[in-house]
Amino acid sequence: MKPFSAACERNKDPILKALKSVITKTDRRLLEVGTGTGQHAEFMAPYFPHLDWHPTDLGERLPDLKHWFRELNLSNIKEPQRLDVGKDDFPKLKFDVVFTANTLHIMHWKDCKSFMKLLGNRLREGSRAIFYGPFNYAGNFTSESNRNFDALLKELDPLSGIRSFEDIHNNMTKHGFELMDDIEMPANNRLLVFNRLKFEG
Repeated sequence: MKPFSAACERNKDPILKALKSVITKTDRRLLEVGTGTGQHAEFMAPYFPHLDWHPTDLGERLPDLKHWFRELNLSNIKEPQRLDVGKDDFPKLKFDVVFTANTLHIMHWKDCKSFMKLLGNRLREGSRAIFYGPFNYAGNFTSESNRNFDALLKELDPLSGIRSFEDIHNNMTKHGFELMDDIEMPANNRLLVFNRLKFEG
């Protein structure tokens, strides 16, 4: 049976609308970190036919992803690659956009920091990094449902949890990015868009 996420099904339209405002006609490659069930790629890639969509996930998830994407036979979804944040580098290509949804609160914070450092090392000027998910602001949860979700995450793994917008922003700034947009999304989520600034020598 094909993997299915109800959350992906609910959020795919709002995310697509936001991505349409961020992805340009001159963009050529998008790296998706944490492709999961593949529903986002399956739904969104056809709306960007000029863009090669490169899915990545943990090694144990790749066989299913490869199977489903072969069945879809969408020409701009490329072969899924292993990417274990904190251990693996990005594929050896130039990416215009890196997109990740609902991953930062699953990753341990040290891996989040490794991810942001990798973005700074690998993305060139004008590339964008896009993070979708729940975030805390000024040390506060934005809703009671997010507070409950954070408690559930920490029950499963004490080192996971909803991340601070300020921590994300500070680390991205440290690695050469500026915040382009912070878009309010349904269900108390946000979509953060960061732009890679010119490398400082």
